[in-house]
Parts: sequence; structure tokens; C-alpha cells
Amino acid sequence: MAELGSKGVTAGKIASNVQKKLTRAQEKVLQKLGKADETKDEQFEQCVQNFNKQLSEGTRLQKDLRTYLASVKAMHEASKKLTECLQEVYEPDWPGRDDTNKIAENNDLLWTDFHQKLVDQALLTMDTYLGQFPDIKSRIAKRGRKLVDYDSARHHFEALQTAKKKDETKIAKAEEELVKAQKVFEEMNVDLQEELPSLWNSRVGFYVNTFQSIAGLEENFHKEMSKLNQNLHDVLLGLDKQYSGNAFPVKAQPSDSTPAKANKSPSPPPDGSPITSPETKTVNHELEPSTLEAPGASIPKSPSQPAEAAHAGAEAAGSEAAGAEASKTEADSGSSSLPAVVVETFPATVNGTVEGGASSERADMPPGFLFKVQAMHDYTATDSDELQLKAGDVVLVIPFENPEEQDEGWLMGVKESDWIQRKELDQCRGVFPENFTERVQ
Repeated sequence: MAELGSKGVTAGKIASNVQKKLTRAQEKVLQKLGKADETKDEQFEQCVQNFNKQLSEGTRLQKDLRTYLASVKAMHEASKKLTECLQEVYEPDWPGRDDTNKIAENNDLLWTDFHQKLVDQALLTMDTYLGQFPDIKSRIAKRGRKLVDYDSARHHFEALQTAKKKDETKIAKAEEELVKAQKVFEEMNVDLQEELPSLWNSRVGFYVNTFQSIAGLEENFHKEMSKLNQNLHDVLLGLDKQYSGNAFPVKAQPSDSTPAKANKSPSPPPDGSPITSPETKTVNHELEPSTLEAPGASIPKSPSQPAEAAHAGAEAAGSEAAGAEASKTEADSGSSSLPAVVVETFPATVNGTVEGGASSERADMPPGFLFKVQAMHDYTATDSDELQLKAGDVVLVIPFENPEEQDEGWLMGVKESDWIQRKELDQCRGVFPENFTERVQ
């Protein structure tokens, strides 16, 4: 029986709620149609508008604050990766390595602290501030429903009073319901009339505290970060000063005055021409028998040959003596295969220096001059022992002082313009890739 009673109460309550909803719906229809007056409170309506505006602003602020925190976290991760990169490239023997590691550690701690304080002093406060709005919003909606109940009870009571046939019992009951509805409404209305203006005014202090906290945290963060950045700047400045002269211990240089291009291959020219190895040119000062035997034949001229200055003089003198001996032998045998004019084609030498037209040219060349080349492409020197070439530059090729130092594809020489102006081989010579040039003599 108790269970049935309980079910009966529950069913009765449900029926009562359904009836209330129907009554409210009818009352709203009548009010909209203008057939029933509606209780108005303009002051309260203004409070409700302020409440909705305040809720909208607070919700947006909460959303933007969360976005800001997400950005701070992303910046933290980016800064962490950047400092990790610095730690990786900072070699162990460079000065200040321990300082950079400490700066990176403090940088990470500073970002973590900044993010956490923003959560504690701004986001959590924001959540607490907005936490009061749902309850008030619910009470405002309930007040609206109770106002409709009050207007409906008032209209019902007034209708019974103005009826032609008055039923005192119904009038008394309607009056009782009106008083009850009015009491419920007024209790809720009074509370909200006090709370809504107070809540609206609280927004000023909340905004001030929130943005002051954010500004203060940012100021302190950037101040501490500025110190770390200054420390890092000082460490890197010390590194730059130590190595400002490019004094990096890359490799040991040979003791010879001409540095070798060890284990280095020439770069391909800009036009994609294949890399060619320098050819070893040899000179055969002996005349071929067919040339000597042909009547009236002239002796072919030998191209410029790679030799040391003293060695070139000795060969020239030897050639002159060999020519004289050949002339004498043929004269004795009555042969006319080698005219006297042929002997005159061998230039005379004095102390190893070639005289005549060719001797004047060689006298102006650097010691050991081999041949000339012309740069076909620009070449940018990458080491102090290399020549900087522009397309069209003429280079006088000379031998390496130590042949073992010559790498494949590289030649030693001096630019013709530098040699003409300075005549100082030690200060002008350098190595260059052969495949950037073309032999012209």
C-alpha cells in the first residue's frame, strides 16, 4: 500500500507539472495576442541584459585565455627545440659550453613556471568567475516561469471576480493560489534584483585583477628571459672573439712555402664540362731522322716545355752544340741535307738564357714557366693558397716546387697581370682547377 501511495504521489506531481505547463503556455499565448496583460519590470529586464552581456564577455575571455595558454605552451616547445639544437651544434671544446647548457636548462624552467602561474592566477580564477553564471541563469529562467504563474493566477482571480455568477468558494481558492504564486515570484525576484547588479559591478574588479596578473607574469617572465638572452649573447660573443680570425685547427699545413691541395678534387665548371686531369707535357729535343734526311726540310719548333730555369738553359746549350756538331759532320761528308739556315733557327743561349725573339718572351716569364692558360669561367678561391679567377684571366703555369704535392686536376700558376705588376712569385702564385681554364700557348 505504501508503494501504491508513493506511486500515487508521484503521478499526482507529474500531473500537476503538466497542468502548470499548459496553463503557462495558454497565458503566454494570450499575452502575445494582447488579450492578457503582462507584468513588466524594466529595471530587472536591464539587469538581465547586462547579465547576458557579462556572460558572453566572460565566455569569450575564457576562450581567448585558453588560446593564449596553448600558444605559450607551443612557444615553450619551440624554444626548447631551439636550445636543444644549440646544445647539439656547440662543440665540446668551444668555450662556454657549460654556460650554454645552464642557460638552456633555465630557459626551460622559466617557460614552465610562466605557464603554470598563468593557469593558477588567471585561468582558474576565470573558471571560478564563470562558475556562478549557470546557477543565476537557471534562477532567472525560473523567475520568468513564476512570473507567468503569477500573471495566470491574477487573471484567473480577476475573471472569477468579474463573473456574473460568482462562486465564493472558487474565488477564495483562486485568491489563495494568487497569493501563493505572488509570494514565490517575489521571493525569487527580490533575490535576483540584489544579485544581478552586484554581479554586474563585480566584472570591473575581475577584469582588473585578471589582466594585472597576466601583465605582471609577462613582465617578470620577459625580464628573466632577457637576462638569459644577455648571458647567451655574452657566451656567443666570447666564442666569436676566439675564432674571429678563422683560426680553426682544420689541418696541419706542409712546411714547404707552397701549400698542397691535399685530397681535394676540383669543382666542375659552370657549363658542366667534364673534369680533366692536368697532362704531363714532355719535350723531345732530338730531331727525328726523317726530318734531317729530307732535303731542305726545316726543323719543327718545340712547344713551350716544363723545365726548371737552369735545366732549360742547359738543354738549350746542348741543343746548340748538337746542331753545330751535326753541321760539321754533314759538311765533312759532303751532304747538303741540312742547309746552313737550319742551324741559325736554333736560338743562341747565354748562361742558360735564350736570346732572340723567343728569349725576350721567356725573360719576362716567371722561373720555370711552362705554358699559358686562360680562364673560361669564374672561380672563387676557397683557401688562401688558391687563385681567384675571372673569365678571361690569363695564367702563367709554373711547376710545383715539390711535385708530390700536386693533386690531380690542379695546376700551379700566377696571373699574368699580377706577374707584370709585381714580379714577386711567392706573393702571387697559387693553385687553381685546370678544368676551369683552356690552354692558349
